[in-house]
Formats: sequence, structure tokens, C-alpha cells
Amino acid sequence: MDKQLEWIMHLDKTYYVNVFGDRVPVAFTHGKGVYLYATDEKRYMDLLGGIAVNVVGHANPRLVKAISGQARKFIHCSSHYYIEGQSELARALVQKSFADRVFLCNSGAEANEAAIKLARAYFYKKGAPRAKIISAIHSFHGRTLATITATGQEKYSKPFAPLPEGFIHVPFNNIEAMRAAVDSDTCAVLLELVQGESGILPADVEYIKAVRELCTETGALLILDEVQTGIGRTGTLFAYEQFGIIPDILTTAKGLAGGVPIGAMLATENAASGFAPGDHGSTFGGNPLAAAAALAVLEEIDQRELMKNAKVVGDYLMKKLRQIQKRTGSIAEVRGMGLLIGIELSSPIAVEVRKMCFEKGYLVNSIGTSVIRIAPPLIISKRQAAAFISALSEILSL
Repeated sequence: MDKQLEWIMHLDKTYYVNVFGDRVPVAFTHGKGVYLYATDEKRYMDLLGGIAVNVVGHANPRLVKAISGQARKFIHCSSHYYIEGQSELARALVQKSFADRVFLCNSGAEANEAAIKLARAYFYKKGAPRAKIISAIHSFHGRTLATITATGQEKYSKPFAPLPEGFIHVPFNNIEAMRAAVDSDTCAVLLELVQGESGILPADVEYIKAVRELCTETGALLILDEVQTGIGRTGTLFAYEQFGIIPDILTTAKGLAGGVPIGAMLATENAASGFAPGDHGSTFGGNPLAAAAALAVLEEIDQRELMKNAKVVGDYLMKKLRQIQKRTGSIAEVRGMGLLIGIELSSPIAVEVRKMCFEKGYLVNSIGTSVIRIAPPLIISKRQAAAFISALSEILSL
């Protein structure tokens, strides 16, 4: 182990709150494109992308120019004043989606908090309050108190009881369970289109269409959590575009500013009417630096046709992974959309596979004991994807 990494690990273990445990033993000094470079100068292909964050890659020239240019002007000012970049980003997101209104914040959890508050405020302002929010078992919506309660995994919420009231969890992709749960007290249904933290589990198109119809019938608002699936990752800017429905509220974050912290809640004019001045806010949300970064990311995605690349390379990866599945039997299932892919292994060796990928210079994520997750930058080429496939094939053939 090199001395620089040793020192960094010592500082972490001595001073940082131990919420991450023993991390992967590496620290990076810089990145370029789909690669990260460690303190010992070893190069790694980043197939996790900061967990679906670095959509335009590392040290992207357009993004670097936008961030440094804005930093030379000013980084932050209060939302007491009009902010040009904030307004421009709101317009860009509206023009590229179903939405009429946008609220900017700093993370996916904050975006989901805003959506939860908006749904309840919407019915309160109508004079007919509704409290219940339905979400799915095995979902993940964030780390705040409300969003861990919305998350359908007890391991995230159990230590923090008592939890906020009004959250109900039902099985994912089960429309009968959803129909049984939604009633006249339901203000919103909150769903991911691909459950990311549970092993990359896509929703069925017919299920999502039926949930949309159910919400329309009962007056409940449909909130789609696209924190991970948004910003081109699935082959369209937002995954809902591939499901043939329109939500009332959508949340996104991760890739929106290419690594600069940001979150966004998008809403129809009707849904957005739940908020009035003073109902919500954010000190840092939509600050000039984050807005400049996000505008650069959206421009880069358009100019380089990265949504098309996400679909083409994503399809290529899944095709090659299924060939490994057929040839070796070491893969049980390949799931995903675009460049958000889950590889379920036939045996509980995901942690070992992740470590072997790391040793070969590939950064992937393991979920539980049997799933490998990849979410690389949208700039990844077929040639780079092929190199990973070759390495993984070799690992799974051992």
C-alpha cells in the first residue's frame, strides 16, 4: 500500500464518522473520461460513475469550463434575489419534460422531501387534507427521516424510530396490492421506475400505466423518483418517457450537474399549486455554480448524443452479459435500462466478484451477496465496454 493512501485511510478512520465502514482501499487523485487514477498511479475504468452521477465523465471540458467560469464570477447568492442560472435551468428542464414548474435543491433526498411535502400541501390547500403516501417494498428514496420512512426497506429506518406517520409499503409490480392500498386518504404514490438499490429491478410498463390510471381515478398524485434513472441514463432524458405516462411530480438529482451537488423536483402546474411563498425553500438549492454545471451537462448530453449512446452501449452490454450467462451459467439474470444494469449472479459471490474486478482495474458495485451493479458515464464506448466484458468473463469462468 502506498504511503499517500495509508495516510488518507488513517485520517478517515481517526476523524470521519464511521458510517461507511471499511471502504474499498483506494483513493483517487484525478480522472479523465471514464477513467480514474489512484494515488499509486494505477488506472481504473469507472463503471459505477459515482453511483450514476458522473454522466459526462471525469474532467469533461464543457463542464469544467462552466464551473470554473461561474466560480470566477460568484458561487452563491441568496434566493432573496433572482438568479439567472437558476431560472435558465428551470426553463431547460420544463422544455425537456412534462413539467410546468421546477424546484431546485441539493440532493435526491431533498428532492423527494420536497415532493412529499408538496403532495400533502396540495390537498391541504384544497381544504381536503390527505396524509397517506404509498411506496414500494425494496424501494429507496433517500436518507432523511421522511425519505427513509418512504423507503421500503426496514434496515434503513429501524434504528431511527419513531418514524413519520402515513407511509405504506406494498409489493413492487403488483397492481392488485396497489389498488388495495390506495384510498380516499392517499395523497400520493411514490415509485421508482427502476429500483436501483435493490438490484436494478425495472417496473413493468403495464404496471406503471395501471398505477397512473389508479392515481387519476382517485385523485392521488403520482410521484416518480428518477434520482438514478434521470438525465439520460436509460436512453431517454427521463425513464418515464419509455412508459407512455405522465407523472404529476418527478424527482431527479445524481447526474444532473455531473458531480456538483444538485437535486430537482419537477411538477405540473396543478401539482405545483400546493406550494405558496414560504412553504418550502433551500439556502443552496439552484445556486449559480450548480445551475451552471447542470446547464453544461444538459448541453453536453444533447451535443454528443449521449442518450443515444446510453441505449446503444447499454444494449451491447446486456447482449454480451447474456452471452456469458448462456455460456457459463454463472449469471442468473441481467436486468436494467440503458446504462443502469444489474447482473444477478447464480451464487452469492458478488462481493468477491467486485473485488476481482477492482484488482483488474474495473470499478463496479455489489448489492447484497449476488448482484453486481454498473452505471458508467454515458460517454463510455463499445470498445471500453468490451474490455470490461472480457475481464468479467474471465473472472466468472474461474
